[in-house]
Amino acid sequence: MRITRALAAAGLAAAFLIGAAYAPQAVAGELPGDTRFFNHPDSLVNKWVAANPGDSRQPRIASRIASQPQAVWFSRYSPATVTEDVRKVTSAASAKGQTPVLVTYEIPNRDCGGASAGGAPDLASYDAWVRGFAAGLGSGPAVIILEPDSIALISCLSATELSGRYAALARAATAIHGANPNARVYFDAGHSAWNSAAVQATRLRSAGVLTSGDGIYSNVSNFRRTADEVAFAKSVLAQFGTSSGLTAVIDTSRNGNGPAPDNAWCDPHGRKVGENPTANTGDPAIDAYLWVKPPGEVDGCAGPAGTFAPDYAYELAG
Repeated sequence: MRITRALAAAGLAAAFLIGAAYAPQAVAGELPGDTRFFNHPDSLVNKWVAANPGDSRQPRIASRIASQPQAVWFSRYSPATVTEDVRKVTSAASAKGQTPVLVTYEIPNRDCGGASAGGAPDLASYDAWVRGFAAGLGSGPAVIILEPDSIALISCLSATELSGRYAALARAATAIHGANPNARVYFDAGHSAWNSAAVQATRLRSAGVLTSGDGIYSNVSNFRRTADEVAFAKSVLAQFGTSSGLTAVIDTSRNGNGPAPDNAWCDPHGRKVGENPTANTGDPAIDAYLWVKPPGEVDGCAGPAGTFAPDYAYELAG
């Protein structure tokens, strides 16, 4: 646990506002190995399985994909309902003694205007949305995947916009910790075939991972092999030194066959689901393998981004 997790939320917020950093004190691999992750009954794949009992694709999708816990993405900007939307997930997970994996995906200028463009209209709105998100977390354990691509993909931002984004990410993590000291917040490290470990570590420092984060994540929505991502994540972590206390999680949802031969990222064919979600990785630097990108929810080529495509899910489940 971080020393500052024992502070009251108001005190933590005050410390942040006056610029006092709190030092990471996490023990490597402190996410318990027997953690059971939450499988949301209202996920798109679970809804499809329930609605299509006679579909020839249903048994394979049900047994290989719907049976596994997957992240719940908060990607629709609904500030009036976000607290209750989050609370529904965390309450359901708590009732089962499980840990939810939640993805915040509302940073302004999201995806640099690509297939997943959107997000909050501005940083002030984003700050308010994150506070609403945090208010729904409750007090139980939770894994937060903070804003995929927000640090690895910055080519569309001016220097001023980038500085604002980094500050907003640090504020978001602090707000989440203030609302729920048992939440673990992971920052964006991209993946092993994107930015170098040194470049990504420099950006992560600028975004406050050393003072506001619990760790990093890699391979979200991508297809890089687990071994490559573990090595990359450790290379990034090594840039921070052994005393940082930071760890990593890896998205294994679609990396069973590794990347496509041409490294296509948008719903490439021939891919398979990877290792099942688990916190028992056998590696103290890697907290968990997670299914952050729900298999079958497409990137924007096999259908509109974020929608469930049973044909693609069936192929991944093969």
